[in-house]
Amino acid sequence: MTETLSGYHLIEGEWHASDKRFKSLGLDGLEFKVSSGGAPEIDLAARAAHVAFKSYSQTTREQRAAFLEKIADCIEARAEDITAAGTAETGLPAARLNGERGRTTGQLRLFAEHIRAGGYLDRRHTPAQPDRQPAPRPDLRLVQRPIGPVAVFGASNFPLAFSTAGGDTAAALAAGCPVVVKAHPAHPRTGELVARAISEAIEACGMPAGVFGFVQGETHEVGAALVSHPLIRAAAFTGSLRAGRALFDICAARPEPIPFYGEFGSVNPVFLLPDALRERATQIGEGWATSLTLGAGQFCTNPGIVFAAQGSELDAFTSAAITALNKSAPQIMLTDAIAASYKKGCNHIREVPGVETLVAHQASGRLGAPSLFRASFDAWLSNPVLAEEVFGPAGIIVVLQGPDDFPRAAETLSGQLTATIHMQPTDHDLAVGLLPSLERIAGRILFNGFPTGVEVADAMVHSGPYPATSNFGATSVGTMAIRRFLRPVCYQDMPEGLWLPDFS
Repeated sequence: MTETLSGYHLIEGEWHASDKRFKSLGLDGLEFKVSSGGAPEIDLAARAAHVAFKSYSQTTREQRAAFLEKIADCIEARAEDITAAGTAETGLPAARLNGERGRTTGQLRLFAEHIRAGGYLDRRHTPAQPDRQPAPRPDLRLVQRPIGPVAVFGASNFPLAFSTAGGDTAAALAAGCPVVVKAHPAHPRTGELVARAISEAIEACGMPAGVFGFVQGETHEVGAALVSHPLIRAAAFTGSLRAGRALFDICAARPEPIPFYGEFGSVNPVFLLPDALRERATQIGEGWATSLTLGAGQFCTNPGIVFAAQGSELDAFTSAAITALNKSAPQIMLTDAIAASYKKGCNHIREVPGVETLVAHQASGRLGAPSLFRASFDAWLSNPVLAEEVFGPAGIIVVLQGPDDFPRAAETLSGQLTATIHMQPTDHDLAVGLLPSLERIAGRILFNGFPTGVEVADAMVHSGPYPATSNFGATSVGTMAIRRFLRPVCYQDMPEGLWLPDFS
């Protein structure tokens, strides 16, 4: 399937142009002119979503499940076009995009299966006791209900799995909520292709046209207009702390505040316990380097910080990591701005007293090359800049004096998406001492692995305390993500003829 793309917005089933345009230049040399939306387009899309909510929120689980599956089918029908557009816009290799497309369609189908089962509704029934003394008890039924139109922001680093039809959109649609997507300006062609797939599914399944809106734009104003619109009931965002916090503050300052589910990234600390390092130093060093450079380090779960005790075992780990990183060629980063920010962040680390540069390959333009630094624990404690995320293939080895420093190091960390422990059975007591601190700061704790790669599954948690995310009680990956866009409603003495399909 090959479609002619417009660069327009999709609003209530129709493609709309804006007078203002911005240009997107792909690595294939194609210059794509894209409509630059603003408050008027957001208002139209939000109003259409509000109208659609009245009927879409009353659809059955089976109807919504079939809709999600049809979206997946329509995306797969555009597989070649999506991969071609994605590689041209992001520089990501075709294999990565094909895998990400599979993850995107897979989670749509997983959510369909999940809502069919119905357990996510947390249905509860307290039967009436009309003869109870001293007062009768009413019949009470509780069920989770959709909250209303949801704003979703496309992510720069995942043009499919965290963007137009990604996890946030899939979760909201599964819950019974219409979606308005603010497309990411770094990949407008990819976004439009996926939007066209959703549009086709809407028509095929007879869903209301306003159930999905897609607004292009490269300014901060369009995002602000979206989260401040009074008909939007929640927002989901994946991106930088600075941008996300600005949107979060708008949501909180509204006359009627709304929940903002923001994922801002983290440094994802790795703790190498002594016996694990003694037994597997080279293996762990090579594995860490591979994880660190995967996708040019442009993953929110990139393991950027390693804590380990000084000694010959750490030297062996470091040597293995350096060797592996020296073999890693520079990679194209997602945008020129991201590449420039990565290099700026590495330069800031180099300037910190007590930091030694171990790997520092130079790369020009949009290319990003691995960087590796080593810092003493005193330097780590004295320089908070070392704990800030550098979005790219950069890692810091923090050298501890001994095992007693592991709990101290964990206590210095703010909220993280992940934390990893490499251990042997003989490291048990040290691991037990670490766990309370890591449970406090991380949404996912790994053992003897690496955090890049987030399984889409019932038990996955992809969140963490601030500043990793804005809401530590939720997840943006896995079936529990649907719960973000539901709220409990209790029905007291409801006549049987009015019972909702979700009661059964």
